[in-house]
Amino acid sequence: MSAPALIIAAPASGSGKTTITLGLLRALARRGYAVGSFKVGPDYIDPAFHAAAARRPCPNLDSWAMRFETLALLMQEAGSGVDLVLGEGVMGLFDGAPGGAGSTADIAALFGLPVVLVVDVRAMGASAAALIEGFLRHRDDVHVVGVILNGVGGAEHAQLLREACDDHFATPVLACLPRDPTLALPSRHLGLVQAAEHPALEAFLERAADLVEREVDLGWLMRLARPSSVSPMGNHATPLAPLGQRIAIARDAAFAFAYPATLAGWRRQGAELRPFSPLADEAPALDADAVYLPGGYPELHAARLAQAERFRRGLCAAAGRGTPILGECGGYMVLGESLADADGQVHPMAGLLPVRTSFAERRRQLGYREIELLGDGPLGGHGERLRGHEFHYATELSRVGAPFARARDARGRDLGPVGCRLGSVAGSFVHVIDRVVPGRRPSWQDHA
Repeated sequence: MSAPALIIAAPASGSGKTTITLGLLRALARRGYAVGSFKVGPDYIDPAFHAAAARRPCPNLDSWAMRFETLALLMQEAGSGVDLVLGEGVMGLFDGAPGGAGSTADIAALFGLPVVLVVDVRAMGASAAALIEGFLRHRDDVHVVGVILNGVGGAEHAQLLREACDDHFATPVLACLPRDPTLALPSRHLGLVQAAEHPALEAFLERAADLVEREVDLGWLMRLARPSSVSPMGNHATPLAPLGQRIAIARDAAFAFAYPATLAGWRRQGAELRPFSPLADEAPALDADAVYLPGGYPELHAARLAQAERFRRGLCAAAGRGTPILGECGGYMVLGESLADADGQVHPMAGLLPVRTSFAERRRQLGYREIELLGDGPLGGHGERLRGHEFHYATELSRVGAPFARARDARGRDLGPVGCRLGSVAGSFVHVIDRVVPGRRPSWQDHA
C-alpha cells in the first residue's frame, strides 16, 4: 500500500508554500522518517529543492499533460518505501488550464488527498478568515484539512487571526509562522535560482526545518495524511519512449530542465543515459545513438557555450553520422545558428538548425501545448501527438526550413507550426511531458 500523503497548497503563488514544504521535508527526514514528495505541474526547479531536502527524487504530476496511467504510476512510486508523501501545489489551489485541468485541486480530487492551505497573511487581519472560508467551500471534492498562516507579524496578529478563523470554520489552524526574511529564496526570470546554484542550500534547508519544527506539530500534521484512493496500476511509469538505447544528455547549469519521470522512464525501458556538460566543453559520447539537449539557461551562459569548441564539434559530428538529436527550449536555441544574450551580444551556436534566437528581445511565452509531429524524428513518427509545456522569454528572430510540429494551446486553439527539423536534428520551445494515446483523451477526467 502507498504511504499516506498530503498536498501543501496556497491561494496564490508567492505564499511561501515552497519554503514550508522544504522545511517539512527536511524536518521529518532529520527525525528519521522516509519522506517522498511530488510537485504539481510542469515546474522543473522546485523538484530539485525537494530532492535536496528529502534526499529522494521528486516527480512532477500534471493532470493536463499526463495520461491517467502515468499519473497513477508516478503517485505509486512516490509513496513506495516511505512513511509519508508531501506534494507541493502549483500557483493557487484552483489555478490551471481552462476548466481547471492541471491544477493542484484536480490532483487532490483525483487521488483523494487532503490539502493543507498555506495563506500569506502579511497584509491581512480578520479578512484572512473570509479568504480561507471561500477556499474551504469552493469544491466539494477538494478537502482542506488544515491551514498554515504564513508571515504573521507577532503574538497579537496571531491571536487576531486565530480568533477570526475559529469564529467562521472548524478546520484547524496548524501553525502561525512568523515573518523571516532569511528564508527568502533568490529568483530569476524562469523562477527560483536552481538548487544546484544556491550558495548555501543546506543551511537554508536547516533553517526552514528549524522554523516548521518549532511552530508546527509534526505528529498532528502526519495524522492528517491519507493514502491515495487510486489503486496501483503497475510497476513503472514510462511517459515517453527512449530517444535511443544510449542517450547522451546535456546536464549542467545551462541544461538542467529534464523531467525526472522522463529520464527514469527511459532507464526502465533499457536505455543507458550518458550525461555530459557542454559548459565544461564536453562532447556527447561517440557511441551514443541519440543526443538530448534539454531546456535550461543557455542565455545566461551563451559566451561559454560559444567558446566550447569540443562540445560543438562533437554535436556536429553526431549530426553528420545521422544520430537523432533533440533540443527542447534552451536546447533548441543552442542547436540554432546564433543566440543573442540579454545585452544584445550575438554568440554563435551549433548551427545545426536554421534558427536565430534572442534573449535581448524578450517576449514571454507560457502555457500548455499539444503538438502533432510533422515528420519522423526522435520523439516518434509523423502525426504522433504529445503534450507538454512552454515557458520562455527568448524570441525567434528567424526560422526557415521544415517545422518540427504543429501546436495547439490548452483551449485547443491552433498556434501553427513550431520548431524546426533538419536531417536527424529537431527541436522546439516545447518541453514534452507525455504522449497522447490515439483515439483517447489524455487527461485524467476519463477516470474520475
